[in-house]
Amino acid sequence: EKYFFKPGNLGFPVFDTPFGTKIGILICYDRHFPEAARVLGLGGADVIFVPTATSGMTKYLWDLELKAHAVANLYYVCGVNRVGVDEGGSTRNHFGSSLIVDPKANVLAQASDDRDEVVCADVDPAFIAETRRLWSFYRDRRPDLYGPVAGRLTGAGR
Repeated sequence: EKYFFKPGNLGFPVFDTPFGTKIGILICYDRHFPEAARVLGLGGADVIFVPTATSGMTKYLWDLELKAHAVANLYYVCGVNRVGVDEGGSTRNHFGSSLIVDPKANVLAQASDDRDEVVCADVDPAFIAETRRLWSFYRDRRPDLYGPVAGRLTGAGR
């Protein structure tokens, strides 16, 4: 993506919906960054949407990251991925597998990897509230220790 698109600078806003839930969006590559997912949680997101056009060897990461974001941030995650091969001679095979995960990493619905499908599931605000009460990850955070997370690389990964 970095070769085709310019990074945005609007942050990760959370939007109110007429249904009483708040939503956020991580677009494709953004899902690889737990900091981005946390910003949406801190902004009050109840549900995040992750639209992608992902292919290749990342199916394992797709499942792992979306479940991890749901649990770590105590919200629902709706991962939306296209399926099939692009027209025009491309060999990129998008693996589909759109899914909806609840705050305890339960997969509520999942599409196949070989055809277009619509997946849907109920979102329960009471379940979010109860899970956040039982798993007090936000309450127990230590932001005073997290400064290096937002800084430049100084060690591994440079």
